[in-house]
Amino acid sequence: MSPIISSSELKKNFSENLIIIDARVGKDIKQSYLEKHIKGARFIDLDKDLAEIGENAAFGGRHPLPSIEKFATTLSNLGIAESSHIVIYDDKNGSNAAARAWWMLRSFGLENVQVLSGGIQSAEKESIEFSSGEEIFEKAPLIKKEDWIFPISSLEEVESQLKSNSSTVIDVRDAYRYRGESEPIDLVAGHIPGAINIPFSENLDENGLFLSPEILKEKYHELLKNNPENLIIHCGSGVTACHTILAMDYAGFPIPKLYVGSWSEWSRREGKEIAKEI
Repeated sequence: MSPIISSSELKKNFSENLIIIDARVGKDIKQSYLEKHIKGARFIDLDKDLAEIGENAAFGGRHPLPSIEKFATTLSNLGIAESSHIVIYDDKNGSNAAARAWWMLRSFGLENVQVLSGGIQSAEKESIEFSSGEEIFEKAPLIKKEDWIFPISSLEEVESQLKSNSSTVIDVRDAYRYRGESEPIDLVAGHIPGAINIPFSENLDENGLFLSPEILKEKYHELLKNNPENLIIHCGSGVTACHTILAMDYAGFPIPKLYVGSWSEWSRREGKEIAKEI
């Protein structure tokens, strides 16, 4: 199954058997969900369901992964079973929590998971049916898993791999953040020394839709000099990085490692070098 679904495909295959997840983020976002969402969509919260936020972001970053057991309970509460066909959307072209939810669901071992290209905006343009209020659905039996399937990297591994030149570390944040011109979220501007910058926005076309798999494949082969192995992907807090992992999977590349702590962890950890290009 393709990890990306278009709004026209979603409309054509819309059914009660499909589990749609609303993964939008922002202030009062639950209220926005209650006011309007794709019909049948179930709400998931980035901070509460897709992360387990600790007291100190210097150890784990701003959005550490929850335990596998906690996520299993979240899926049960959402009515998600191992055989479920799941479509996730947000309002940031999949660059925010939709891609993170996709990564977690697939890394949990679920196979039939897709992200809606263009997000809720594309659904509105396609005149997909919307609804309001809470959705009523049954819980699903608890799925037990031992650990995440997709590869994860730690701060220590990122540092070691860069020193030995064993991996390519990709920072997917906007170029101005990478260069250290300013930092709108974390405490310090700049980037991990040795990391290269390929903004996640380059995965999208001018309409905010994912580029085709063929174009993405050619693009990443060129950017990575035909050596797309041994990659570690990071962003600000391990959320947007999943957008590039999703794009690379869509293009047919192996799943690269996710550095979950990302810049939010590295920039707060005492003694870590910070690079700038200004």
